[in-house]
Amino acid sequence: MPEPIIQVGDLHKSYGTVKAVRGLSFAVEEGEVFGLLGPNGAGKTSAVEILEGMRTPDSGVARVCGLDPQKAGLAFKEKIGAVLQSTSLPDKIRVSEAIELFASFYRRRANTNDLLERFQLEEKRSAFYSHLSGGQKQRLALAMALVNNPEVVFLDEPTAGLDPQVRREIYDIIEELKRGKKTVLITTHYIEEAERLCDRVAIVDQGRVIALGTPRELKQRSAGTTRIEVRLARAITNGQLGRLDGVSDSREFDGTYVLHSSRPPQTIVALVKQLEAEGNELQSLEMFSPSLEDVFIELTGRRLRD
Repeated sequence: MPEPIIQVGDLHKSYGTVKAVRGLSFAVEEGEVFGLLGPNGAGKTSAVEILEGMRTPDSGVARVCGLDPQKAGLAFKEKIGAVLQSTSLPDKIRVSEAIELFASFYRRRANTNDLLERFQLEEKRSAFYSHLSGGQKQRLALAMALVNNPEVVFLDEPTAGLDPQVRREIYDIIEELKRGKKTVLITTHYIEEAERLCDRVAIVDQGRVIALGTPRELKQRSAGTTRIEVRLARAITNGQLGRLDGVSDSREFDGTYVLHSSRPPQTIVALVKQLEAEGNELQSLEMFSPSLEDVFIELTGRRLRD
């Protein structure tokens, strides 16, 4: 069997007393889009920065393309591309100047004109960086990450802070990379992003992988249940809802009660009857099919964006 293109084993990284990465382990196969899904502060960015060679781990194994990011030097940099959580360029650099500058760093270079056209930046080639929209800046960051035709692309929260339309544009670009069999490691706290883009997902919490598999495999953990979210006029003891017909799990988050039920119709009928008996009122009720959010709730008792 060929060696995985990314290998992470028992990785640890601390900043003073803060343990950001605590025994992280996973492997990524060539041509795979692999996601690290978890809330802010879970250790995703620290792990990726170690794999990019930007940070030194305290202990553990980190290998990319068979190389140690800390020791391989320029040979390693030629093989990877990266979009950081925040990209900053001089305000007065032009789009064409930025991508040509990045191309000059590498021996192997893609055609920069082709990249500008591919990322819908051809009409902006003479525009200053400061005049680009948020989506255009992110497309430029992606173009620069691919200027050396890398074997592995790291995308750290590539759509954070972007509006839904621009986010969908970035999804299309990542799906194009996927069709081209490019190996991509993406960090995200957006559930729909991981479900749509990733071949496999590692759910990360407090510096550790707590679940790993394809989105479908992970959602099978909640197969046969429906997530019901309700808000009530008056707060009640969460334990009462956990005893409703069909409910297997009940939790409260900032006034929203989240129930997992194997028999939603019976659960809703029982809920309405209980509220009527107590003189309480239902303010809202929403139902959802199982998602990676449910896996995270069941494993941690928290929501992904808490």
